Amino acid sequence: MSTLERPREIIEYCLKPFNLSPGSEEYKEAYRRLEHVIKTLQAAARRANQPAAVDFSQMNTITLNEEAHGNE
Repeated sequence: MSTLERPREIIEYCLKPFNLSPGSEEYKEAYRRLEHVIKTLQAAARRANQPAAVDFSQMNTITLNEEAHGNE
């Protein structure tokens, strides 16, 4: 398995199970949020001068209920 390094690769991997159309508003909003988080974490890792690697294939799946959390 290759390492996912660029935000685009990571985001596409994360959104794939949802089968969203890339042109849909839901996809665009999820992409925007994930991109912000990933770039923020990457910047923090660079500032700390520490490499960071995450094997997303080994992470447990979680289900979010946005209605229960105020749609944020």
